[in-house]
Amino acid sequence: MKVTIIGGGGVRVPLLVNGLVHSDLPIDEIALFDIDAERTRLIAMVAARFASSARLSVEPRLEAAIEGADFVFTSIRVGGIARRAHDEQTALAHGLVGQETVGPAGFAMAMRTIPHLVRYAHEVQQRAPRAWIINFTNPVGIVTQAVTTATAARIIGICDTPTELFEDIAHALGKSSEACRFDYFGLNHLGWVREVYCDKEPQLGKLWDRPDVLQQLYRAPLFDAKRLRDTRLLPTEYVFYYERPDIAVANTLRAGQSRGTVIEALNRQLFRDLAAQSADAAPQTYQRYLAARDAGYMQIESGAAAPLRRSPWAELTGYDKIALQTVRAIHFDTNAVIPLNVVNNGTIDGLEDADVVEVPCEVGAHGARARRVGAIPSHAFELIGRVKAYERATVAAALSNDRTGAIAALALNPLVPTQDVAKRLVEALLTE
Repeated sequence: MKVTIIGGGGVRVPLLVNGLVHSDLPIDEIALFDIDAERTRLIAMVAARFASSARLSVEPRLEAAIEGADFVFTSIRVGGIARRAHDEQTALAHGLVGQETVGPAGFAMAMRTIPHLVRYAHEVQQRAPRAWIINFTNPVGIVTQAVTTATAARIIGICDTPTELFEDIAHALGKSSEACRFDYFGLNHLGWVREVYCDKEPQLGKLWDRPDVLQQLYRAPLFDAKRLRDTRLLPTEYVFYYERPDIAVANTLRAGQSRGTVIEALNRQLFRDLAAQSADAAPQTYQRYLAARDAGYMQIESGAAAPLRRSPWAELTGYDKIALQTVRAIHFDTNAVIPLNVVNNGTIDGLEDADVVEVPCEVGAHGARARRVGAIPSHAFELIGRVKAYERATVAAALSNDRTGAIAALALNPLVPTQDVAKRLVEALLTE
């Protein structure tokens, strides 16, 4: 089996390589492609320590990297982490949420990324037509929708946010997540758990009158327990930006820097250290980087006074884990149930069939088949509908390179107050 990673210089690559080669998948070749040759060399140095018997290669040509691949992972960041920091600071300067996947920064990332990812998908369609594209590239839902709109490539979008919440809920209930079925619906970075079933019995009723347990469900102080009890829904972390944007902005401004600025500094240090060290020291340097990066997750936006500790069961989740589960389910035709980003096709009532949604899917040799969700609570549907309208318009503007369309698209985003603000943001974000 040949696996290709487009974005082979990404910081997640060693984790992904480690998970793939230490699985029961018959992987004999992993090809890395990235436009940044030096960065890819350093990441490959780390990844090679985990590659085991699989041949790890750095391919300077996209065509050679894709040719004959069975699975193609896409994880690109157009403009690099410096552009993320710029986008987030630009949003904050307008008094708006500065976060790379939602609001103005997420819009800018999508507009820059979609043309490149669509081009890569066309190459995969031509050179490895039976390959599945497993897309990590953010904003996952929008860029996955762009690829399904513009190409016939086989693509599945993945994110670890739902499964992290599933694990936290299961442990709060005193259950194994494997013994539970999660009724989950939404879009990428905008999802809710409606119910959890164990032995076919609903479980969330046990939590609604336990405010202490509800508060402890989330790593950061994001949601009010009374609000959770009133809605009878458990949101993923990113819903915080839509429900409490003023708090997210105030906390970030108080901190004096966005998450992107922090990651930019961490990445710079990582690559400086890797360039100065031997290959033997690289894995330890990489592990220290991951620990430092993870410790600051959502600390700034939530206003937490100290770094947020991961739960003991957090190792069960992560992009690399979801990617491995998805590839295994396809290769071995297991019909495993995994929350993924796929076309709606009637799964959530009221959305268009072509809309990409994030829902539990049965995954096998056929790909990912969404489980029906049906009608969803009105307050959640209202927000999902607004965000989906913005996503559709953003995809159309990116595919047509339409600046007027881009302004109209951004004005649809629930986190952008007016058309005039959208115009100013497009000028600031999309001018190179």
